[in-house]
Amino acid sequence: MAEFLNPPTLSKPASRFSQGVVICGPGRRLFISGQVAMKADGTLVEGLEAQTQQVFDNIEALLCAAGMGITDLVKLVIYCTVPGGSGVVRDIRNQRLGSHAPASTFVQVAGLANPAYLVEIEGEAFVNA
Repeated sequence: MAEFLNPPTLSKPASRFSQGVVICGPGRRLFISGQVAMKADGTLVEGLEAQTQQVFDNIEALLCAAGMGITDLVKLVIYCTVPGGSGVVRDIRNQRLGSHAPASTFVQVAGLANPAYLVEIEGEAFVNA
């Protein structure tokens, strides 16, 4: 089972995420490769908001294929090429995750594998066996 930590000895998170996650007991762990805004047909959606929504669609599809759901996410790492794009990405992340708050890191980068990619998200999920 995952235990989400925000101890009072650390600063309170600026948005909905946990400072750490402890995983105990037997279970299944899913490593999610960096997802970009590519649809199943190979088309890339345009714009930061649309790309972020598509990336979360892709993450949810992977979770579903693994027999997991959004609340099984324990870690997200978000890479964004848009200066000041953290607000847009954070709002969508919060909308898609609801009250769930996995450990999360946001990194602004100069570029991703394709210059048209504006955001890429990787993560981990865990479910008890």
